[in-house]
Amino acid sequence: MESVLIIDDDISLCSMLKEYFALHDMKLDMSHHGLQGLEEARTGQFDMILLDVMLPGIDGFDVLRRLRSVSDVSVLLLTARSEVDDRVTGLEIGADDYLPKPFNPRELVARIRAILRRRAQPAVDAPTDTTDRRLSVHGFDLDVSTRSAQYRGSSLQLTETEFALLEALLESPGVVLAREHLSDRLSQRPFHPLDRSLDMLVSRLRRKLDIKDNPGHAIKTIRSAGYVFMVPANDFSRSRLLTAEPMECQ
Repeated sequence: MESVLIIDDDISLCSMLKEYFALHDMKLDMSHHGLQGLEEARTGQFDMILLDVMLPGIDGFDVLRRLRSVSDVSVLLLTARSEVDDRVTGLEIGADDYLPKPFNPRELVARIRAILRRRAQPAVDAPTDTTDRRLSVHGFDLDVSTRSAQYRGSSLQLTETEFALLEALLESPGVVLAREHLSDRLSQRPFHPLDRSLDMLVSRLRRKLDIKDNPGHAIKTIRSAGYVFMVPANDFSRSRLLTAEPMECQ
């Protein structure tokens, strides 16, 4: 049974959806205030967050920004505002999808399940056997099996998607990775030119790497192409990929 949290101050709508979701084997919890909803969303107990843009306390965009700093939980925005800028802003700061109000509950359930199916699919081009697999590049040590990361001995607190992005960049230091490739690998959805969620993810990772000698500076944006992790030439010889059976870094 999918566990869903809706953060929306429309109590009648929430109650109706709770009953409808129960018919479709979904459990719906409700919160009607921005800050309270944010705290519940941060608990990690939900598969999906339904987030209204217009909320008391703090608005849905602010909730999403704060949530994305600590969690990759799937988020679907619900908005009564029809402006394209609002929808684009939601995608830029990390929403998985949006649905304008009023909406058909059947479509909402279908969108939720489509998002969760994408999340459940294995990442494109990601190694399927991660047993004892470690990646060590330019001071970074990534344990792929436990999804933990360190930089020069200090632990990094990364979300799952931030870890996956860093992993992709470090697997191919000095190689420009196209936005389309990264979007497919990280979110299993087609890249759209107006979707800035990947750019926002890169910005969040850079901020978290603003430590010691700031390795976040090594993540470069290549205009109209993608992103690259720039490693000094004399570091390539020290970069290595460690597995249960030694293999070459591609």
